[in-house]
Amino acid sequence: MKSNNLINEKSPYLLQHAYNPVNWYPWSDKAFERVKEEDKPIFLSIGYSTCHWCHVMEKESFEDEEVAEVLNDNFISIKVDREERPDVDSVYMKVCQAITGSGGWPLTIIMTPDKKPFFAGTYFPKYQRYNKIGIIDLLEKLSHKYKTDKNLINESTEEILNFVQKSFEPKSIEGNLDKSLVDSAVKIFKLAYDREYGGFGQEPKFPAPQNILLFLKYYKLEGDNQSLAMAEKTLEYMYRGGLFDHIGYGFSRYSTDKMWLVPHFEKMLYDNAMLIITYLEAYSITKKELYKNIAIKTIDYVIRELRDNDGGFYSAQDADSEGEEGKFYVFNPLEIIKVLGEEDAKYFNSYYGVTDSGNFEGKNILNLLNNDKFDKEDEKINEFRKKIFDYRLNRTTLHKDDKILTSWNGLMVVALSNAYKLLGDKIYLSYANDCIKFIKEKLVNKEGRLLARYRDNHAGFLAYLDDYSFLVWAYISLYESTFDIKYLEEAIKLNKESIKLFWDNKNGGFFLYGKDAEELISRPKDLDDGAKPSGNSVATYNLIKLASITGDVNLEELAQKQLKIYLHSLKSEPTGYSFYLTALMYKIYPSKEIVCVAKNKEDVKALKDVLNEIYNPNTIVIVKDENYKKELIPYLSDYGLKDNKTTYYICQNNSCSQPFNDIEKLKESIN
Repeated sequence: MKSNNLINEKSPYLLQHAYNPVNWYPWSDKAFERVKEEDKPIFLSIGYSTCHWCHVMEKESFEDEEVAEVLNDNFISIKVDREERPDVDSVYMKVCQAITGSGGWPLTIIMTPDKKPFFAGTYFPKYQRYNKIGIIDLLEKLSHKYKTDKNLINESTEEILNFVQKSFEPKSIEGNLDKSLVDSAVKIFKLAYDREYGGFGQEPKFPAPQNILLFLKYYKLEGDNQSLAMAEKTLEYMYRGGLFDHIGYGFSRYSTDKMWLVPHFEKMLYDNAMLIITYLEAYSITKKELYKNIAIKTIDYVIRELRDNDGGFYSAQDADSEGEEGKFYVFNPLEIIKVLGEEDAKYFNSYYGVTDSGNFEGKNILNLLNNDKFDKEDEKINEFRKKIFDYRLNRTTLHKDDKILTSWNGLMVVALSNAYKLLGDKIYLSYANDCIKFIKEKLVNKEGRLLARYRDNHAGFLAYLDDYSFLVWAYISLYESTFDIKYLEEAIKLNKESIKLFWDNKNGGFFLYGKDAEELISRPKDLDDGAKPSGNSVATYNLIKLASITGDVNLEELAQKQLKIYLHSLKSEPTGYSFYLTALMYKIYPSKEIVCVAKNKEDVKALKDVLNEIYNPNTIVIVKDENYKKELIPYLSDYGLKDNKTTYYICQNNSCSQPFNDIEKLKESIN
């Protein structure tokens, strides 16, 4: 088989296409030089390595000689991994949404040699099917249009470009940042809530952990029991259904049905990291062992399947094995009998809803939807589960996307540091530190600039806003879990770099790619929270947190500007910004800063125990110990010990209480 220009790339997605008969190029100077030489339109295809429909389109079209001939003769074909180039993906996904009203992957764009799009879509079959034009017919029509009517194409590209550039710039309106913004979003979410199985909206259902985090925080700050009940039901059913892998653990990307039974089987690092954070938050509030156990199981999955030997975390596991979606995960009853024997299989199959007729294409996705004991640990079942796990490993395999992304690793560090804080197991802190070490050693270039992707001994791509925002969040979480000043120092330093690289001095907000990066046809500024929080939403959270911890007035002013740019978007689509809203709640609800001037490490540990006992999301804690650095938190220089003992100060509304030593008094004031 002859390779194409993707053969020397590092992306698993691009390498999957390296032996297609299509003469693919990566997004590169070489590709665009050839475009100009030959004056051909560009066929841009964007996807990622664990994308099911990307695989389908490859098998049907990109491995097909007939399709390849049309592409090679009439277009210059460029492949992009959306996870390596979220900037390119963001720009052209906005184009697709503008032209078609929706988006998705694989993303298909036809554009002029100067990268201006004139057609957009997603998956196309080889031949027309279900009222969807076939790729060959589409390519021939667009090629003819490009050759015969360039003036019309140029006019349409300018219109599209103007629309896209405007859509990336938030509209500025006057108004107050107040509780009504949060109330409005929660009210709409409640209307979309599925009372039977939890979750919001119609199928396909995505976990959207930030929505649940919003409800958990709203419950605490508003005393709204309904919000807690909705969050809990959603967390419960996501676990009980097939979205959760009951044999090997971990969550799939989304559910195709309302019961959370039939997932789209790919597992993504970012989903699992955000869900660990969310289940731990629920455990912190309710102290229910179920949520703690789900978080631990999910961490176990990530460590076992996605952790690199040097400490970083891989991106994803595929939905497909041997060309079939979900084949790795489903069973028939006879297989279980063969592994466990008749009696044990009967118990196991009853426990996980395995039947002769099946629940997915004649086979069974294991689930706990009809099991009333789902929240109890069953030792016998756990013993059987291990046997089925071993059997499944030998039955077939899954492709793994082993590239390591700074942004998603940042989310995993947040999850691990929160696990250490709440559960006290030092192994979680060790994993978090190993990951941070990996990023520092492998994902920073000689000039000290953070990079976005590492794979096969190669780091590349100047890091994007998400990489910086999620990593700053990780350092803040590590500080709040350990009160070790070195983490706060890193958070402040990285946040400063982020402002320098991405902040829009003219209109406010953070751009997706840095001022030192490749300039695209538009510079995206993404605000909305999708499957994961946006870089802008997390940057908002970071600014608020760091301003509160350090007392930096400049950060406080920047946080206020950042909060304001969301106002129009929030009023027009309140439910699209749930993580931003959790950050906003620090500013619009009463908050407290607790300063602990620590005499010894034992008193710091006692403080951590008190904080874990009581869930108060609007409390920020700062510890001054022997490692205190005045340049990081200048105002703490005035805070000292009372009676030569560990001393606490409680600050609210820009004033602080008299210092006191009694930790029980502290506990009362937090509660």
